[in-house]
Amino acid sequence: MTTTASTALTASTASTAPIEPTAPHASMRLRELVFGAACAAAVRAAARLGVADALEDTPRTAEDLAAAVKTDARALRRMLRALACYGIFTEGADGRFAHTDMSRLLREDDPHSLRYIALWCTEPWTWAAWPRLDTAVRTGGSVFGELYGKEFFTYLHEDAEESAHVFNRAMTTSSVQSARDVAELLDLTGASTVADIGGGQGHVLASLLEKNPGLKGTLFDLPGVVEKADPRLREGGALADRVSIVPGDCRRALPVDADVYVIKNILEWDDDSTARTLRNVVGSARPGARVIVIENLVDDSPSMKFTTSMDLLLLLNVGGAKHTKESMTSRMEAAGLVVGEIRPVNSYLHAFESVVPG
Repeated sequence: MTTTASTALTASTASTAPIEPTAPHASMRLRELVFGAACAAAVRAAARLGVADALEDTPRTAEDLAAAVKTDARALRRMLRALACYGIFTEGADGRFAHTDMSRLLREDDPHSLRYIALWCTEPWTWAAWPRLDTAVRTGGSVFGELYGKEFFTYLHEDAEESAHVFNRAMTTSSVQSARDVAELLDLTGASTVADIGGGQGHVLASLLEKNPGLKGTLFDLPGVVEKADPRLREGGALADRVSIVPGDCRRALPVDADVYVIKNILEWDDDSTARTLRNVVGSARPGARVIVIENLVDDSPSMKFTTSMDLLLLLNVGGAKHTKESMTSRMEAAGLVVGEIRPVNSYLHAFESVVPG
């Protein structure tokens, strides 16, 4: 056999060698990941168009759905096909699309809806901020002021009314869903009073009071936040006679006395704000009072992809950070708290039990 023929045979054999039926090749997986923005954008578009709401229990064609949500049928089919690759909707052999567990979470009427959280994580400002992650990593701080000339929350409420609305709905959704888990976890036997510090609209507090009929509570947060408290807590509400609503900034002062203090998802700002908040709690609480800090963690969590992504978004927009068990414990101890048990609340939250020393 000539050298040329031998080379040709070798090349032919190599070209027809079977591809190993294993996990996606690293290069293809990386290609998929760098197109992650396409998936996020498709989720956002589906939520804004109301596709999941238009799709009931019976599978529908792209043409039917397009007529329902007033879009171009061919373009909608392309978007649904892309989403189906990630398990968001599914396409049948007949070309009709149906719900999956994930696509149902984009429905506004689903009890576990993530529609507003999906919108919040893909708001217009995020697309401008993510490409500057290298700058944030170099400096260790937020890039938001450089982009928009204002601090994040100032911009949100002064220049981005729709985004502020989405943020408020997303935070309400998250709080309502996690409040049930918090109330289920915490044993408040023996306590007479509980204070929800930085408690937003008070969903956690309301859930705790409903579970513990003999308990009284205080909701403490910024004036503009507590004035929109859960209707159950406001005058005329079912729990109003057991609640004090106190406006204020926990980073400045905390004029609240309670047996138990709950601090949920507010210790992710800069270290100075976190330290001042914890010191104010210790300074206001009587010896022996329980302080329960509830946070997302970026270690020892089944939701690492979710929490580490939130951690990076916090870096970009406010220069904040999610905690590890060690970082949260060290900050609590530095404030003077005696930290005890650390327990999972659900798949993405942990509760840190502590007491104010005598």
